[in-house]
Amino acid sequence: MVSTIPDQKRMAIAEKLASIKAVQEFLISNEQQLLQQGLDSEIGDRFRKMLEDDQKNLGIIDTVITQYGIQSQPKETVTQMIEQAKKMMQGSEISLYEKVVQHELLKHGQTMSGLLIHKAAQVVGADIEAAITPLNTVNFENRAHQEQLKGILEILGTRELTGKDPDQGVWGRVQDAMAALSGVFGSAVTQSSDKSDMNIQDVIRMDHQKAKTIMADMEGSQDPQKIRELFAQLYTDLMVHSEAEEQVVYPAVRSFYGESDTQELYDEQAELKVLLEEMKSLDPMSSQFKDRLGQVHDMVNHHTRQEENSMFTAIRNNCSSDQSEQLATRFKEAKKQLQTQMQSQMQNK
Repeated sequence: MVSTIPDQKRMAIAEKLASIKAVQEFLISNEQQLLQQGLDSEIGDRFRKMLEDDQKNLGIIDTVITQYGIQSQPKETVTQMIEQAKKMMQGSEISLYEKVVQHELLKHGQTMSGLLIHKAAQVVGADIEAAITPLNTVNFENRAHQEQLKGILEILGTRELTGKDPDQGVWGRVQDAMAALSGVFGSAVTQSSDKSDMNIQDVIRMDHQKAKTIMADMEGSQDPQKIRELFAQLYTDLMVHSEAEEQVVYPAVRSFYGESDTQELYDEQAELKVLLEEMKSLDPMSSQFKDRLGQVHDMVNHHTRQEENSMFTAIRNNCSSDQSEQLATRFKEAKKQLQTQMQSQMQNK
């Protein structure tokens, strides 16, 4: 019998992602407060651009969590740290320079957390790497923000100590450091326009790729524990994906995609759910389990081809960019609610 409860490694990564989201929300709040501190135009412009980046990156982080497939709460110590830092940042006991020092430290911690998620993904599974790829952009921009904050600190610190500005070579050094970073992070820089406003085709395609990655890993493994862990994620991902499509996507496309084609998608997913339920009671090393997995793989391949080659074309031909992005937002929200419900049901069994 295979479990459908996520293993501890995946739950730990989910908690880390939730903590990253909580810190990101706090960073945004900090930047909004710092912009009310009477900053000069140069520093103010840099904080406004950071705020714009961070608001976009919050959307990316939220998308990553939904694609990852496990909803969690931030670690308690992170929540406590944020509450303590809020009091300090809102008070008058520390100077503007000291507040920006704390902000830079938070940025550093956020960068390290993002890199840690990538390292953990390399250990735990290729499906996680696929889900968290958009974090590359967030990691790069957080490092770039750190370099800018160092320049801001140099200016604010010199003013605080002497009442005068430092030499004007500060921003040149910052730009040189950011240029060097772009070489280190490579193509992540090109993703910075991204992915908080993904369209429905983008989001569904990411789900499809993740499911195929998990199945390939399962089929290539002879480790029963690994297969159990992967099946737990596959079961949740496919169940949630199917339900969210049936709640949000199929009703929206039925009028222009066609009654019979839309009904075929519903029917295929109903058959898929039956197979997944049957697999829960099987030994992961048994021939029956492997046979069912092969059937699931074939069904997913057929289903995804129909959606990506046919349904996606109908969406492009009948929906504006805004409509497609709004559909993606509703789909992701449905997925989040379904993930939370499923996790609660599993924990209560």
